[in-house]
Amino acid sequence: MEKQVYEEKELKVKGGFKTLFSCIFLMLLGIAAIIFGGILMDVENYIIGVPLLVVGVIIELVSWIPLLGLRVVKPNEALVVTLFGKYKGTVKKEGFFAINPFSVCVNPGYVSPYLRTLLAAPEEKQTGVNERVGKNISLKAMTLVNDKQKVNDEMGNPIEVGIVVIWKIVDTAKACFNVENYRSFVSTQSDSALRDVVRTYPYDISENGDEKSLRGSSLEVSEQIKNEIQKRVDIAGIEILEARITHLAYATEIAAAMLQRQQATAIIEARQKIVEGAVGMVEMALNMLNEGNICELDEERKAQMVSNLLVVLCGNKDAQPIVNSGSIY
Repeated sequence: MEKQVYEEKELKVKGGFKTLFSCIFLMLLGIAAIIFGGILMDVENYIIGVPLLVVGVIIELVSWIPLLGLRVVKPNEALVVTLFGKYKGTVKKEGFFAINPFSVCVNPGYVSPYLRTLLAAPEEKQTGVNERVGKNISLKAMTLVNDKQKVNDEMGNPIEVGIVVIWKIVDTAKACFNVENYRSFVSTQSDSALRDVVRTYPYDISENGDEKSLRGSSLEVSEQIKNEIQKRVDIAGIEILEARITHLAYATEIAAAMLQRQQATAIIEARQKIVEGAVGMVEMALNMLNEGNICELDEERKAQMVSNLLVVLCGNKDAQPIVNSGSIY
């Protein structure tokens, strides 16, 4: 037997103020009936007094029941209503409404205030983040920041990755009835999708520069992570607005070796630039000497000049000039 997949439907509700005022009126009417019934019984008019007193008591016992169905829905919030275990509908309109007093509002992400205080992290206790979780389901964009996790990239190198996911609920029925807890469901699927995507990319760009990497193709990787999470959370009626990598680094055990490798690569690239510039400057100097007929140098002197210029231009330290007061020959 296939599992039933719930979809959201609108619940028709009445205005809450009308019900509130009606209940107040009935309460006042019941009080009046009890008072007049008691007065009539005092004058021994039991035929009218007793029924009037009984009616007043019944009204007082019943009139407060509709008040249990009064609900307030704030902007970007929804109320998922069930009656005797059956899904009746969702209220997405903001305002003050009256629903069936015997119905129950469902929110799998709801935690009692006492338990919420025990489970909250120290920073959440200070900022009151968890206090916003109640019986009403929030339709606002919410942020999920999972812990950093260690994953092997395409080359097998262990790396640490962390992501932030921006998401919201678009189908309240799916969020409440298709999964156990939509918050933990998003968290788990985000971790799983992140691992699957990170495995297909190397950490850094390869030597030929053609291969995409986690560090060099962050936008494409983030978009792929977002699409992968979206496919996994569709059953929960959740839309993924954005998924971004917030932390990317080599794991501690190989971080030092990879840093040396990156430093060596950077030094080699810098030296190549220095040599290319020095060769160009030497060539320019020789051409200017020849064009200006300043002096004529044989091949041996040119080689010596080139050697001296390259030493000066490519050296790590400033050269110490020596003035030759005699002939160069």
